[in-house]
Amino acid sequence: MAQKNLYTIVTAGKFKGKKLLLPSHETTRSTKAILKSSFFNTVQFDIQDSCFVEAFAGSGSMGLEALSRGAKKVYFIEKERAAFDILKRNCESLDKDKSVCFLGDTFVKLHEIAQSLEEAAFFYFDPPFDIREGMGDIYEKSIKLLASLPSSKVKIAAFEHISSFKMPKSINGFELFKSKTFGNSSLSFYNCEDNV
Repeated sequence: MAQKNLYTIVTAGKFKGKKLLLPSHETTRSTKAILKSSFFNTVQFDIQDSCFVEAFAGSGSMGLEALSRGAKKVYFIEKERAAFDILKRNCESLDKDKSVCFLGDTFVKLHEIAQSLEEAAFFYFDPPFDIREGMGDIYEKSIKLLASLPSSKVKIAAFEHISSFKMPKSINGFELFKSKTFGNSSLSFYNCEDNV
């Protein structure tokens, strides 16, 4: 029996209604629609003409939603080959010229992207939940990664994380300004006062 394709849909903007393929649930976890809505309700029109970086990108659904809503360039990082292939297909089906895909480890590639940015960008972190095998310290590593980024390159950083994990109020000059919980998943938003 043929495996049914998994997909999600772009919810707003110029690509509204476009289908995006999703990788297998065994390798990635797709962002819930309610979290996606909450994120974009928070950043609203600030996303227009900005750069967006999606770490642990999976299918790229957050970055492609940002592109649909007016982001001028989106960078994606994904290390699983099967997920990366789907990410590339999704980018090509929407706007490959404004999408830059990196196959590799977020903890290695993110600095390279941040250094190349000419202005502050939105960063979206959606690491695998820490309950997955081998991921026990994934949030601590992700927090350290944000702490190591130059504040001049970060407009807003958002973390999607398991609700049982308490995010710090401050990360090396980045301050928690909003947190929302949706069952097992939560969103935590950080900014730097210099960039507000």
